[in-house]
Amino acid sequence: MAPSRVLIHGAGIAGPALAYWLARHGYRPTVVEQAKELRSGGSAVVVKQPALTVARSMGILPRLREVATGASALSLLGPDGRQLLRVPTASPQSIEVTRADLSAVLHRAARDDAEFLFAETITSLRQDRSGVAVTFRRSPPRRFDLVVGTDGIHSPVRRMVFGPAEQFTTSLGLYSATVPVEPSALDDPETAVMFTAPGRMLTLRPSQGKPLAMFTFRSGRVPGYDRHDIALHKRMVAEAYAGIGWRSPELVEAYQKHPTPFFDPLANVRMDQWWRGRVALLGDAASAVALLGDGSSMAMAGAHTLAEALAAHPGDHARAFQVYEAKQRRQVDPRRRRVSLVATLLVPRTRYGLALRNTVGRAVGLATRNTLPAKENSLV
Repeated sequence: MAPSRVLIHGAGIAGPALAYWLARHGYRPTVVEQAKELRSGGSAVVVKQPALTVARSMGILPRLREVATGASALSLLGPDGRQLLRVPTASPQSIEVTRADLSAVLHRAARDDAEFLFAETITSLRQDRSGVAVTFRRSPPRRFDLVVGTDGIHSPVRRMVFGPAEQFTTSLGLYSATVPVEPSALDDPETAVMFTAPGRMLTLRPSQGKPLAMFTFRSGRVPGYDRHDIALHKRMVAEAYAGIGWRSPELVEAYQKHPTPFFDPLANVRMDQWWRGRVALLGDAASAVALLGDGSSMAMAGAHTLAEALAAHPGDHARAFQVYEAKQRRQVDPRRRRVSLVATLLVPRTRYGLALRNTVGRAVGLATRNTLPAKENSLV
């Protein structure tokens, strides 16, 4: 019996991870990515359980440690830019890396056993009893046994098979923007620095390459918003951070000068079912868990779960999809339900909310300091 052919749409985190595991189970995965190359944008993410176990099984833990950001502490600044507290963040149970580095490590693990097509995207899907007929923007039409959408919050596969994004996504009222900056921007290469004003957060994070300046801010619906309009994104960042103090002018200027900075609205994704026929969704396409870096870990774990389910139920994709979804929802749903609360705590809307968040932060920092050696933590 010929190996099943699986089309994976999206080469971010979930896509190459799924390709790796499918190939190990005898499938023939093809990964299609709209971008011309692996994406370089995005923020820092945390690889933690259950993804650490998956990474260990893939043999990529040493490489992840090599490209880890090196951040071992977080410094929270007050409204005047002075440090309120500094708490340790390094943990043997997690590895912080940039999303781009994680994607590159996963691609390297999967590329020898999977077909990767960059600068390509699906234009149509048509299912029948024996497979899925797929047309592409550039490549000739092909048939696959299964299709998996690993193409993020804006998933084209979800739109084609399940319906418009508006049916499944709920805006958090937040936008995320990221740009690399020069290493000299960091006073301490092992400490991330977070400055927050009402409705706006600005973070400097260490990285093995260039540090990242991360802008997370609240904004209402923007008339004529286009997620591909870089000029609009730059204008929104400039307007959101005008006059808030600290180092916002120089970091906003870095964002303005970069030719292709990262920018995306943050949203919650909720679906009653993650599969239909021979098409399934994985990662943020099925259920987004933004803000705390859980999305990448959930994507890696979900890729392993989906591949294992397909291998355990050969010839019965419906049963495999059911098993995958039931198991993965137990991991994802509790996290997704906390997203709105996390958004409120990270980026308070008002000065009162900000003061309350900082008070709680001081208490947490003090409790953390009291459980660690003094040299590992300092409270200001």
